[in-house]
Amino acid sequence: MSGTEGDTTGGRRGNTRGRIQEVALRLFVARGYDNTSLREIAEELDVTKAALYYHFKTKEELVVAIYDEWTQPIDAIVAWAGEQEPTLENKREVLRRYSEAMASAGPLFRFMQENQASLGRFHLGERFKERVRVLGALLVPPTAATVDRIRGLAALHTIHAAVFAVSQYIDVGPEEKRLAALQVAQELLTAAADHGAGDGDDGGDDGDGPTGGRAASAGAVNGTTG
Repeated sequence: MSGTEGDTTGGRRGNTRGRIQEVALRLFVARGYDNTSLREIAEELDVTKAALYYHFKTKEELVVAIYDEWTQPIDAIVAWAGEQEPTLENKREVLRRYSEAMASAGPLFRFMQENQASLGRFHLGERFKERVRVLGALLVPPTAATVDRIRGLAALHTIHAAVFAVSQYIDVGPEEKRLAALQVAQELLTAAADHGAGDGDDGGDDGDGPTGGRAASAGAVNGTTG
């Protein structure tokens, strides 16, 4: 297991800035971005507005900091994946770690989904889509058959569905839902690998190997396109 797991929220709770982010996100989720003020966040924290301003001058700055903090584990997964050999075992491990990171960051992504109109100017959705694009290329290279590239992206979006959509249709506990979605995602990835191996596309420095993967993951972590 890597440092992307286990201590995701614990580190945030250990400092004032992290505590502000946790409370702010909870209020944003409950009330919406536009209906939550810095004054209300300060009151919930039982601190003065000036104390809050010491860490975050604006609500916009606070939202971006929350996004950066809660998506750090995903950046770590992208970086780790780019350093590994492109074996099916390693790719399945990427999905497993990604599933846990997405579940942990579920409140953030639900907040983003429900406040798209208010948050559009921050371009957080575009930044997240770039991470998904890079992860998709690490799981199934751009040189693979179209059907396999779709399987790779579908694997990622199956994990997303466990956070965003499945709750509307399948009434099970969150962990059962996450594990079921992960199983389906890994089956899709296995199907892509089996098909790619038959076509002779499994391997090579085509953006899926260690060199290409490192370049792609660096772009995702830095917020740039590949």
